[in-house]
Order: sequence, then structure tokens, then C-alpha cells
Amino acid sequence: MNLVNGLPAHVLLVHVVVVLIPLTALALVTAALWPRAARRLGPLLPLLALVALVSVPLTTHAGEWLEQHVDDDALVRRHTELGDGLLPWALGLFVLAALVWWAGRRAPAVPGQGGAARWSALPVRIVVGVLSLAVAAGAVVDVYRIGDSGAKAAWHDAYSKTATRSQDGS
Repeated sequence: MNLVNGLPAHVLLVHVVVVLIPLTALALVTAALWPRAARRLGPLLPLLALVALVSVPLTTHAGEWLEQHVDDDALVRRHTELGDGLLPWALGLFVLAALVWWAGRRAPAVPGQGGAARWSALPVRIVVGVLSLAVAAGAVVDVYRIGDSGAKAAWHDAYSKTATRSQDGS
């Protein structure tokens, strides 16, 4: 999928990544630090992370196609290089989301009622919480860096710093 309604698919798909990766990161951290949230989110958490994960290679593939159809430029090359680094972060979000979901569904709704007592153990929750925070932060920062480089690649020298017409349309 390289074109959608005559537009480069990358230009459209990038919005999926820009929304889903931070949303998944937020949901993951919330669920990892708050077991009740993990139970309430249920399978939605790993499903969201899976869709985010799948959207990354789709978007980068469409971006590689687009790269071949624009002028060679250092900013475009930098954006492409940064974009290639997002997949491991998205994979980390998915693995942790699946772990948090799996552990949350095995944990008792009320402490002391059986189930996976080890998930309730504070050290395990701390490790999962710290890992989730680290991966979520890394993913969000990477999305920001990639998006910033893409905006610079797309818009450098493509607009006038002074208005070409007045605000009233004349």
C-alpha cells in the first residue's frame, strides 16, 4: 500500500503511529502501576499495543516508498534513519502490554483470594512498572524525534516566513 486516494500512504499512516504509540504507552504505564486499571482494560491493552506495533512497519514501508519518490535530501535521510528505530520500542510496548494483561487477569480482584499472588508482590510490580515507564518514555520520545525530523524534511523551504496574503483573504 503506497498510495491512498492519490496521496502517499505514509502521509496518512503516520497519523496512526503518532496517535497509537503514545496512547499505548499511556495505557501501559497506567495498567502497570494500577492493577485495577489493568483488569478494566482487559484484552484492550495488548490489542491496542498490537495495532500500534503492526502500524509501525506499514508506515515505514510506505515511507521507504515515498523516499524513492522525493528529491534526495539529508533531512529525508535523517527522518528515514530515525523511523527505522521505532519498531523495537513498539515491540517492547506490545510485550509489556501482553505481560501486564496476562498477569492482571491472573491476579485476584481482591487481595487474598488466590490467583497469581506473585503479580501482587510489590517487587514484581515495581520491576514491571519501571520497565513500562522506561519503554513508554523511550517510545514517546522516539515518536517525537521521528515526527520532528519528518516535519522538518517536509516543510523546510516549503513556506514563506512572511505572509503572502492578508488574513482577510485579499
